Amino acid sequence: MLVDLLALLIPAPLLFGAAVAFASPGARPRLSLRIAEAAALIALVGAVASIVALTVAGPDFSPLIGFGGIGLSARLDAISVTMMTLVAFIGWIVIRYSNTYLDGEARQGAFTGWLCLTLASVLLLVTAGGLAQLVLGWVAAGVFLQRLLLFYPERLAARRAARKAGIISRLADLALIFAALLLAAAYGTADLGAIMASARAGDGGVLAVTAAGLTALAAVLKSAQFPAHGWLTEVMEAPTPVSALLHAGVINAGGFVLIRLADVMLLAPAVLAVLVVIGGLTALLGSLVMLTQPAVKTSLAWSTVAQMGFMILQCGLALFPLALLHIVAHSLYKAHSFLASGGAVERVAAIRRPGPVAIPDAGAVGRAFLTALVIYVFIGLAFGLMNKAPQVIALGAILIFGVAYMLAQGYADAAPAALTRRTALYAALTSAAYFGLQTAASHLTAGDLPATPDPGALEWGLVALAVITFGMVAVVQAMFPLWAHHPAAAGLRVHLSNGFYVNAVFDRLIGGWTARRPS
Repeated sequence: MLVDLLALLIPAPLLFGAAVAFASPGARPRLSLRIAEAAALIALVGAVASIVALTVAGPDFSPLIGFGGIGLSARLDAISVTMMTLVAFIGWIVIRYSNTYLDGEARQGAFTGWLCLTLASVLLLVTAGGLAQLVLGWVAAGVFLQRLLLFYPERLAARRAARKAGIISRLADLALIFAALLLAAAYGTADLGAIMASARAGDGGVLAVTAAGLTALAAVLKSAQFPAHGWLTEVMEAPTPVSALLHAGVINAGGFVLIRLADVMLLAPAVLAVLVVIGGLTALLGSLVMLTQPAVKTSLAWSTVAQMGFMILQCGLALFPLALLHIVAHSLYKAHSFLASGGAVERVAAIRRPGPVAIPDAGAVGRAFLTALVIYVFIGLAFGLMNKAPQVIALGAILIFGVAYMLAQGYADAAPAALTRRTALYAALTSAAYFGLQTAASHLTAGDLPATPDPGALEWGLVALAVITFGMVAVVQAMFPLWAHHPAAAGLRVHLSNGFYVNAVFDRLIGGWTARRPS
C-alpha cells in the first residue's frame, strides 16, 4: 500500500514548492528557490524508489482516491517509472539551471512556481492509473506551459508563440477529453489497466476505434506535428529553461499517451497508418529545415520537430517500446543541448577553422550506403535479425541511412583512411546499439506493451514507403555539396529556411501577427 501511494505522492513536493514560490514572486527569492530545488530532488528520489519497488514487487497500482470510478490513482509499471524518473531528473536539472539563469529577473519567483506546477502536472500524467488523472495532467501541463511561454509578455514574438501554443493545446485537450469519454463508454470503466486488458482481447468496437482516432489527433497536435508545428519553432523568446523543460514529458506527451493506450491504438490500423504518414512527413521536413537555420536554438527547435515526427512514426509502426526508448534518449540529449547552447556557440566560435572538406561523389555515396547496409545486416544477424518484426528492421535501416551519410565523407577521394575506418566503426556501433537497445526495451516492457503485430498489405506498403523516402532524402543530403552552388539550390534553401511558409499560413489564419498583450 505504501509503495503504491509513493508514485501518487511524487508530484506533492513540487506542488508545495510552487506554493512557496508564488508567495515570493519577485527577484531573488532565495528560500523559495532552494525549496523548489529540494522539491524536485525529492521527486527524483521518489521516482528512483519506485524503480526499486517495481523491481522487487512487480507492477502494481494504488487504490483510487475519489468516487464513482473517477479520481486519482497511480499505475506502477515499466512505462510509468521510466517516464517519472525522466521527468523528475530533467525537472531537477532545469530548476537548478534556472535559479542561476534567471538570477535578478523581476518575476523569478513566479517563473519557478509555474515551472514546479508544470512538472507536477506531467508527473500526474505519466503516473496516471485512470482516464480522469490522465486528462487532468495533460490539460494542466499545457495551461502552465503557456504561462512560462509568456514570461516576457512585452515581446510580440513571445505572445504570438504562446497564443498559437494555446490554440493547439486546447484543441488537443478537447480531442483527448472526448477520447477518454468514448473509452469509458466503450469499456464501462475509467481504469487504464482494465481498458488495456479488454482492448488486448479485441473488445471495444466502434467506440474504441473512434477513441483511437481522437487520441491520435491529440498526440499529433500536442507533439507539434505538421502542420501544427509552428509554435514550437518560436518558443525561443521564452527563457532557455523553458525550451529544456519541453523535453520533460511536455512536447513528447503525445507519444506517451499513444504508448500508454497502445492496445487501443492497435484496434485501429488505419489510424496507425495516418500516424506513419504524418510522423514521417514531419520528421523529413524538420530535419531538412533544421540544416538551414542560422540560430542554434532555432535549429534545435526544428530538430525537436523532426524527432517528434520520428517518435510518432514509431508509434504508427506499432513499435511502442522503441518509441518509449526514443523519448528517453531524445529528451536527455535535447534538454542538455538547449541548456548548453550558449557555451556551445562560444566553443564553436573559438575553434580554428578547418581546411577544405572532402566532398563525396555519386560513387562514394553509393559505396557508403551499400557498406552501411551490409554492416547493418551482419550486426543484425548476431541479434537474431531473421526473428525481428519487419517494422523493427525497417526502422533500423532508416537509422543506418544517417550513418551512411557520415560514411560517405570517409569514402570521398580527399578523405584520409583514418576517417574511413572511423566512420565504418560508427556504422557498426550504431547497428549494435540499435539492436541491443531494441532488445532490452522490448524485454523490459514485455508485460506492459503489446508485441508489434505482423504487417498486413497496408503496413508493408507504409514500411516500404518510409524506407524508400528516408533513403532518397539521405542520398540527396549526402550529395548536396555537389550541387549546392546551383541557383536552384539557393532558392530551395530559402524556401526550406522558411519551412515552406506553413507557419506563415497558420499565423494568417489565427491573426498571429496581431497578438495582443495579455492583461
